Amino acid sequence: VQLQASGGGLVQAGDSLRLSCALSGRIYSSAVLGWFRQAPGKNRDFVALISWGAGHTSYADSVKGRFTISRNKGENTVYLQMNSLLPEDTAVYYCASGRYRSSASEDWDTWGHGTLVTVSS
Repeated sequence: VQLQASGGGLVQAGDSLRLSCALSGRIYSSAVLGWFRQAPGKNRDFVALISWGAGHTSYADSVKGRFTISRNKGENTVYLQMNSLLPEDTAVYYCASGRYRSSASEDWDTWGHGTLVTVSS
């Protein structure tokens, strides 16, 4: 599977933004899709994941209640709806595919190019 993330931009604190991750190639029902983010000078951190088949989700504590991950099987797309954005959400956001529901970036198999989200205060 190949992944292409889009939807980043410059917003103000409190605003909302929706990221998209377009998938191409074969997608197994057992696949797990996720979003990670990397701020300048920091590690790549887990944000959210969703199982492609059943739609089960998991979130980092820092985004629970503000971000929602979803998938549209018909469009082969994974979304990350981000509400109540904070300056500390500023980062390059990456979508990834893997086989395990893991928050560790090294457990994921395929990565797309990132999309930059900048939240001004």
